[in-house]
Amino acid sequence: MQERARATRRSLLEAAACLFAQQGYAGTSVNDISARSGRTSGSVYFHYASKEGIALAVVQDGFAAWPSLVTRYGDQSVPPLERLVALSHEIARALAEDPLTRAGARLWAERHTINVDLPDPFVLWTTAATRLLAQARARGQLAADVHPAAAARTLVRAFFGFCTLTEALEGPHALTGRLPDWWQLILPSLQRDPRSCRIPARPTAVTRPSGGNAPASEPRLSARTARDRLTARSAEH
Repeated sequence: MQERARATRRSLLEAAACLFAQQGYAGTSVNDISARSGRTSGSVYFHYASKEGIALAVVQDGFAAWPSLVTRYGDQSVPPLERLVALSHEIARALAEDPLTRAGARLWAERHTINVDLPDPFVLWTTAATRLLAQARARGQLAADVHPAAAARTLVRAFFGFCTLTEALEGPHALTGRLPDWWQLILPSLQRDPRSCRIPARPTAVTRPSGGNAPASEPRLSARTARDRLTARSAEH
């Protein structure tokens, strides 16, 4: 019974994530989630007390894999700035392809319309970027006038602004293709001597973490896979 309840809860979460990512919070109703998941409205309210509760669960789930993602880029044999670039590409890929991550990002952007406190993911990313920049400083690879904490704060805000605007103008799947252009502008200003040590604006095989591209936590679904599974579930009911 518990396994069935978990499966139902998961299907509702996936349905809500797809809808929130596509339509936003205001444009999605509990009836929409019910229809998309193939479950009754009663089932929705059994597992989640309100639409706000569903939104909170989506955001929490969307951001849940991010701490483990950060730890996967801790290989000290790879230059810190290369790891920072690779980590940003992993985030961009999640924002482009993973429904829960996309929904979490959109809901956080719409947080003032949602009557519940949503977690802030940017503290994690700012801390991670500060750590990588500090490591670059310790190795003598960071420009003298770059201060890790201040630079990390600016980088994180600029990166997510870049992602938001790129998606709005070109669609989510343009993110990973456009990101190297952004890094080509940013990297020279971070490096102590960009001419003698060129950091690639795209992740290389060396900077990818061991174990492939999937987060260390449970496997995530692509947008197409999530839609296919939800369609199949609807047909079964």
